[in-house]
Amino acid sequence: MLREKSSLRRHGSMLSLTSATSGFSATSTSSFKKGHSLREKLSEMETFRDILCRQVDTLQKYFDGCSDAVTKDELQRDKIVEDDEDDFPNTRTDGEFLHNNHGIKEKLFQSVSPKGINGIDFKGEAITFKATTAGILATLSHCIDLMVKREDSWQKRVDKEMEKRRRIEEGYKSALNELKKKSHFGGPDYEEGPNSLINEDEFFDAVEAALDRQDKIEEQSHTEKIRLQRSSPVPPGDVYSSIGTHRYSDKVEEMVQSHMTYSLQDVGGDANWQLVVEEGEMKVYRREVEENGIVLDPLKATHSVKGVTGHEVCHYFWDTTYRNDWETTIENFNVVETLSDNVAIVFQTHKRVWPASQRDVLYLSAMRKIMASNENDPDTWLVCNFSVDHDDAQPSSRCVRAKINIGMICQTLVSPPEGDKEISRDNILCKITYVANVNPGGWAPASVLRAVAKREYPKFLKRFTSYVQEKTAGKPILF
Repeated sequence: MLREKSSLRRHGSMLSLTSATSGFSATSTSSFKKGHSLREKLSEMETFRDILCRQVDTLQKYFDGCSDAVTKDELQRDKIVEDDEDDFPNTRTDGEFLHNNHGIKEKLFQSVSPKGINGIDFKGEAITFKATTAGILATLSHCIDLMVKREDSWQKRVDKEMEKRRRIEEGYKSALNELKKKSHFGGPDYEEGPNSLINEDEFFDAVEAALDRQDKIEEQSHTEKIRLQRSSPVPPGDVYSSIGTHRYSDKVEEMVQSHMTYSLQDVGGDANWQLVVEEGEMKVYRREVEENGIVLDPLKATHSVKGVTGHEVCHYFWDTTYRNDWETTIENFNVVETLSDNVAIVFQTHKRVWPASQRDVLYLSAMRKIMASNENDPDTWLVCNFSVDHDDAQPSSRCVRAKINIGMICQTLVSPPEGDKEISRDNILCKITYVANVNPGGWAPASVLRAVAKREYPKFLKRFTSYVQEKTAGKPILF
């Protein structure tokens, strides 16, 4: 009974690991379950260490007992031999010697039985040792797994923080570069000029951003402009048919005949002209021309607009009374001189689109009606604008003076109404031909000028023709 209690005391700490009667089964114990914290695993290893220490102590006591027993055995044997020699001093026969020697061995083994040695359960100790070492190895493996998982987790966090830091550094560098640019932009070296430090891409991006801002502002004020009921007296039709007697009359007639001869020619099949924009009825063509590095691309656009006449389109295009209603690029303008009822010299300053230089233009604007030579052909209405000089509008250092030669040529097509109905706006169609030759002057990059022209000319035509439709809606038709 005492022996069983001693065994239970020694192996009681292993009851959570394995059963001495069921054999070794490490996987069935709660101590080997993964998912515990590292601190719990260390506590388990301390328990295993205590068990091993107790086993070592037990074995040490056993071997100490064995050592003591051997020493006592030697002393006892010597004493027994001496006693036997004293008791039997005479010579003995072999049989007597064997009998006496057997008695000595019995005495010896009776004395060499260290107390407590037989109380050790070696089988139980072996099972405990195996289970304990297996538990230590399993716990070490779990600790390694935990450390690997933690290392992976920390590595992911480090990688995430490094990526975040990289993005922040890139953003900081980008913001710093933008700040450096802005600190220089606005100076003469970062504006349009012969020694400009701004590259073409940056130049175009800046111009496009400025134009976008102007468009947003214009959209907000567009409705208010339409509400304004501006009007001006329309001179009789024969006024636009006369050549006039002013000092530019010959030049005006030359320009009119040039437009009638060349501007109305179809360029759709001409290889020198390229179609750059096509939106519905509107087509925009361009022929690339450069002179001394300056873009002089002639541009030609054709469009068809329902519900308006050529007279109406040219009237709103020529009359400066309505100029600010549809022209969004002008900062200010004034009529420098009126040469006749249908001819005037106009000076206008365009809004600056940074980093491009601000530009102004001084031009003669004439409106003419060209009678058809064949009664089957429609009459032609035309507005021609071309640059001139005037003492009251000299070029200034504040603006770059642009040169222009522009023609707005319109013809009205009428489809007969059904029965005896009057002609309505549903029966009329205006065919528009718009030509523009512009020398912008200055040092703006060619690619930027072409990109801006491709963007702005179609917008201008759509905006202007829509304006004419809105202004004439519900009004008598002006043929």
